[in-house]
Amino acid sequence: MRHNFIYIFLLFSSLAINAQINELGVFVGGSNYIGDVGPTDYISPNKPAFGIIYKWNRSPRHSWRFSYIHGELGSNDLDSDVPGRNLRGNDFENNVDEFSIGLEFNFFDFDLHQLDWAMTPYVSTGINYFIYNENYIVNKTDKLDYRHSQFAIPMIVGLKTRLFQNFVLGAEIGARYSFTDNLDGSNPRNNNLRSFQFGNLNSKDWYVFSGITLTYTFGENPCFCAN
Repeated sequence: MRHNFIYIFLLFSSLAINAQINELGVFVGGSNYIGDVGPTDYISPNKPAFGIIYKWNRSPRHSWRFSYIHGELGSNDLDSDVPGRNLRGNDFENNVDEFSIGLEFNFFDFDLHQLDWAMTPYVSTGINYFIYNENYIVNKTDKLDYRHSQFAIPMIVGLKTRLFQNFVLGAEIGARYSFTDNLDGSNPRNNNLRSFQFGNLNSKDWYVFSGITLTYTFGENPCFCAN
């Protein structure tokens, strides 16, 4: 964990050297997973998630976005309304350390160097690289095989507003389509554990972060010129 924060700090520091309007702050919220274990609700935070976020506002309509988020994942078949899952009774816990780079688009102009009140909905996407536990399930409980990494595609929608002069408050929901089918231990990569596979082996797992962001704005006032 310490090395992750050092990496993020150095990345943000290098990005801010030539930046115009910067935002640096925190993400706090919850997480849930969508896959082969437990309920099938798409947005149902049941575990904590938190991280740091940096934005370089290239114009009033779009910005480059970088973040690190740590989120816990977990689900239990006993909480599912699907009879087959409820009878099976599998349970798992996992956690992800996610590094993300992407583009955020504002539906309305959001010019940070003006003092007027501002609010806008926004969407964001990009590419995520995350580290997670490669698990398998024995006797209805997950076991750790090894720590692994994979990519994911984020799809984020949110709403943000200026809070005082130098703060921006936002609320967002971000679903991540991962390129793994084993956030839940249902499809272990280890060939020696193939006998523990279950569920739909042809679909990938999703995880969702829902929460609020609070960022502090700093840097030179840009002209947002065409060049």
